[in-house]
Amino acid sequence: MQHEMRGADIVWNALRKGGVSRVFSLSGNHIMEVYDAAFGNGIGIVHVRHEAAALHMAEAWARLTGEVGVALVTGGQGHTNACAGLPTAMAGEAPVLLLSGHAPTTELGMGAFQETPQVEMAAPLTKAAWMARRAEELGADIARAMRLARSGRPGPVHVSLPTDVLEARAAPALPEEAEFLARPMPLSPDSAAAVLAAIHAAERPLLVCGSALNTPEGARARAALARGLNLPIAIMESPRGLNDPSLGDLASALRRADLVVLLGKPLDFTLRYGAAAPEARFVAIEPDGQWIDRAARALGPRLALVAPAAPLAAAEALAALATPHRNAEWGEWARMAILHRPESWAALRNRPGGPLHPATLAYALQEHLVGETTLLMDGGEVGQWMQAILQADERLTNGVAGAIGAVLCFAVAARAARPQGRVLACMGDGTFGFHMAELDTAVRHNLPFVCVVGNDGRWNAEYQIQRRDYGEARAHGCDLGRATRYDLVATALGGHGEFVTCFEELHPALERAFGSGRPAVVNVLIEGQPAPSLRRA
Repeated sequence: MQHEMRGADIVWNALRKGGVSRVFSLSGNHIMEVYDAAFGNGIGIVHVRHEAAALHMAEAWARLTGEVGVALVTGGQGHTNACAGLPTAMAGEAPVLLLSGHAPTTELGMGAFQETPQVEMAAPLTKAAWMARRAEELGADIARAMRLARSGRPGPVHVSLPTDVLEARAAPALPEEAEFLARPMPLSPDSAAAVLAAIHAAERPLLVCGSALNTPEGARARAALARGLNLPIAIMESPRGLNDPSLGDLASALRRADLVVLLGKPLDFTLRYGAAAPEARFVAIEPDGQWIDRAARALGPRLALVAPAAPLAAAEALAALATPHRNAEWGEWARMAILHRPESWAALRNRPGGPLHPATLAYALQEHLVGETTLLMDGGEVGQWMQAILQADERLTNGVAGAIGAVLCFAVAARAARPQGRVLACMGDGTFGFHMAELDTAVRHNLPFVCVVGNDGRWNAEYQIQRRDYGEARAHGCDLGRATRYDLVATALGGHGEFVTCFEELHPALERAFGSGRPAVVNVLIEGQPAPSLRRA
């Protein structure tokens, strides 16, 4: 007779079989059995200070390692806190598994402790959500969830774990390793040939992709395809869409394009539902039938070709067959449009004094991105300046969902995923306030990184909207403390802090921060500038 074990032990066995090596978690009553089962299972736990932070860390871990990122939280309010991170992971196309403790099945509908409609809450924000029902099925539940999270366009999946299911004993039957992996969704040879034929038939083709290809594997596939076609590939993962400063004057390239290939990129608000390329036909390489239907409704006869496929598989298949496009002049023009930055910015390099212009800060930071560097940038106005100027081989932003605050959590996970090299996180003072307690998580787990806070003393994005739309006299509710010492938060929690008031102090402060070997905050007083506009006249 096969040895029985607790459901909680089956959960860990299934995660390990699915290739999980790290879990981001905050403990609580409903998952105490899971924590007890964690002893000796070989999977590390990063214990965080807020459940949403666990979700954000799991997302960054997934995007940097190729594993499914796992967040483990308690039920009730623990689950609701974690749900706040789901839209960022969903829009970021990251394979994430949210495991939440749950009231026991035997007490449902009776007013159990923290009984909450967890599945119903998570379902609209995930690819799938359900409650585990039987201990003997937990292995299959975990395998199914991980497979769904990875398949097609990746995204988060939720499974609620009732306490009685975790405590029950059952035979530890686990699916085969293949059941934990993505369901293959290749680009067929005929579709690949048709897509490449459409690209070569066009005079001014342009390729755009989404966050699913901003992974190490995705970056390699994008680079190979861009080289093969001798065409740029724009990765659109900003809520600012055509105003994403990291894409320069992409808007002009789209206006001139006669073909746009959506390489797993949804036709959404970032592309103005197709209006951004008014003269172009479209090719949609898309794993999600709903997005195909939406593209068909928005584009009508301009949707020239649809090819069902997962983004990474499609990019790899096209790269293997790609040949240079005949219009090399167009390829170079489009490439330079994306790289465009105003010449006037050069005057902001090394500008003395303070508060610093955000561009002055960014140019200085670039000098410290040496060797292997993982760069993480949050939203807001200062974040847009960082995204416009800073370059690194590996970079993550707060993503299409546009919710600020995730990037400090991303940095913790990034250091766990990248023990060597530098990890730099850039954000504004508003953003820093969301998850500043995770500096404690970084200290406790010895996960050092440098966090640069651009401190302009306000919620500047909202202030700029108010000023533009309603006038300076009606701008209100956006002020933060101008001289707030965010650096002292780091030192109070056991990290390293630096306070920078002028350019002359910046480089020495950054050197000390990177050299400290601790989680470090460099609090820099900056001008409250609006985000840059990179469109050429």
